[in-house]
Amino acid sequence: MNFQSAPPKQAPTPSGPTYAARDLTEGSNQAQIVLDDQTYTLRITRAGKLILTK
Repeated sequence: MNFQSAPPKQAPTPSGPTYAARDLTEGSNQAQIVLDDQTYTLRITRAGKLILTK
């Protein structure tokens, strides 16, 4: 019998720069992100999830 395995899946290539959330928050649990005239808050929860709010 001859079994052929599928080629390994590759992770998708990001379309822009990659930033570590902890670098953005500089040791805190939140950072302010400005887009045009709007300010957003990026927050890292205790469970390690990200929340982005306006």
